[in-house]
Amino acid sequence: MALEYRWAQGRNDQLPMLAAELVGRQVSVIVVLESTQGALAAKTATQTIPIVFMQAADPVRIGLVDQFNRPGRNLTGINLMLAEVAGKRLELLLELVPAARSIAYLGNPTNPVFAESETRELQAAARAHAVRLLSMNASRPSEFETAFADVVQQRADALVVSSAVSLLTDPDQIVALAARHAVPAIYAWRPSMAVGGLMSYATSLPHAWRQAGVYTGRILRGEKPADLPVLQPTKFELVINLKTAKALGLAIPQTLHVAADEVIE
Repeated sequence: MALEYRWAQGRNDQLPMLAAELVGRQVSVIVVLESTQGALAAKTATQTIPIVFMQAADPVRIGLVDQFNRPGRNLTGINLMLAEVAGKRLELLLELVPAARSIAYLGNPTNPVFAESETRELQAAARAHAVRLLSMNASRPSEFETAFADVVQQRADALVVSSAVSLLTDPDQIVALAARHAVPAIYAWRPSMAVGGLMSYATSLPHAWRQAGVYTGRILRGEKPADLPVLQPTKFELVINLKTAKALGLAIPQTLHVAADEVIE
């Protein structure tokens, strides 16, 4: 068995070309990990080659599959529910910074389908908690400095970093900018915590990767994607960094201490 790898290096405009390349290679199955735009590009590229996706927006709402239990056509996979829990991230951030009245959202405009889903969830949570949501964009690492300058200029009290932004580069740069400007920030991905991020909340990725591998194996053994229900995560991880909180002058409420899956000291 041979594996064909393609990586867009954070450039979503390259995804249709890369998907077409794999179709041209007549691969047995296309696996798209952690990319809504990648899953949509693969769907456009082929209606016959099986596709296993692992992506972050509601797959029924965005047209990837017909329904969760019976996906139909040639696609199935894992809905990471990153958009659906965006509001929860904002609520966790407000629990840590209860005096916040304006929350910045750093999104990625080159991932419009996911950005729309995530923005909708954040707007609903912001309205429910009577805080102002400020939107900033960054589609490449070179734009992070400008985006954080906007966060500071608009006097945002805290920041929600989209998972679609943190995928653009190693997390170090965003975490370092948040520390430099003393902005409390919550992230989607666990690796942000390893380099000093304040707090993260999202699906357990290792478990989702295993599920994607299992589905790929079942398809290679002859099962049809249309017969494999789209899976949804059952495990979400909350990680808090006490050292970073102390540097920002923040006290971790006992409720967050108890809820956290991991506390970094």
